[in-house]
Amino acid sequence: MSFGKNPYVPKAQAAEQKAADAADTGARTRAYRDAAHQWDRAAERETPGKRRSEYEEHATRNRELADSADGANGGTNGLSAGDEAAFEPPVTSAPANKGFLN
Repeated sequence: MSFGKNPYVPKAQAAEQKAADAADTGARTRAYRDAAHQWDRAAERETPGKRRSEYEEHATRNRELADSADGANGGTNGLSAGDEAAFEPPVTSAPANKGFLN
């Protein structure tokens, strides 16, 4: 790592790329939120000026993209209203052998 470089910029760019390549909306939303967080960290390391405001704009844009990606499925993790009401967690049964191993 060279001196004077902001290490959070490539991390934020990688998170944006991960969001663009995400297969489902949940992963895309998380990646956009991670990118926004990394841009915030990059902005914190800069002095007030052009770069800092640019990084803050990137963070805001990624949060908006995360909100729109989350809003695309209604924030229900891919379940519609009827599916969510009918969804029941799987029932787990007790192990066949209740004895101790030791």
